Amino acid sequence: MSHTQVNYHPPYIAPPTLTSKSYWNTHVTEELSEGYWSKTNITSHINLAEWQTYLQHLPKDTYVDTRWKRMSWLYIDDSGEINTLPNCPMAQSGNYNDAKTMSNKLRYYPALEHSFLQREDVKAFIRAWAELWGIYPGEPILMQINGIKGEQLLDPLQGQGTHQDGSQFLSVLVLNRKNVTGGKNTLSLDKQAKYPITEAILAPGDIIHIRDNKIYHNVSSIEPLNKSLPFERFIIIINSRFNDPFQNKVLREHFPDVVLNEG
Repeated sequence: MSHTQVNYHPPYIAPPTLTSKSYWNTHVTEELSEGYWSKTNITSHINLAEWQTYLQHLPKDTYVDTRWKRMSWLYIDDSGEINTLPNCPMAQSGNYNDAKTMSNKLRYYPALEHSFLQREDVKAFIRAWAELWGIYPGEPILMQINGIKGEQLLDPLQGQGTHQDGSQFLSVLVLNRKNVTGGKNTLSLDKQAKYPITEAILAPGDIIHIRDNKIYHNVSSIEPLNKSLPFERFIIIINSRFNDPFQNKVLREHFPDVVLNEG
């Protein structure tokens, strides 16, 4: 990266560009400008069936049982090209992750497949997502494909519960739901979920955008609809502008010129 080190000062949010406006329904930009979340469907913009083929090669998560996962750190440069930040771990402090298997650890995962990141509909999605939130050139974006599969009741969050991810902007896109009951996404104003905002079961192609530093999210346990058959549910998680000092420290160590929210 050739960027001069810049410390980003929130809460400025750049207005969406024409590209972003053509990608997201009007209600998305309106709801996010007025509140903390929005839900929409993007199957008209992506080849969901072809994205689902990449689920076949997901490696097992070495930190979380019954989960499969890949992730990559990305950034968009001044010319609009999408670049990768290789070999940087995911790092969530205990302030943002209650699960003992994940909190206060450096977690390394295999990168998203190159052929996936080179797809035009994937690049268009990343650019439109970054424009929606006003992400700066050189600002790190974490993109994950993960999910669970099995034959009995499972907690997708493996004990993490109602939480924030330690960023300002977060979106969850459901890639598939096979033989699944449960997996209800919930949003609330507090970690104890005493003040709920909404709940929804997302179908494949549905995406929910969240101001991660303003509200909390959770997803309920999942089990097979037909108990004689296995089930699976896989998602994309994409987020940016990190609040977690632990994660920002690791990013700065790996990439000294990265643009961070260090306020």
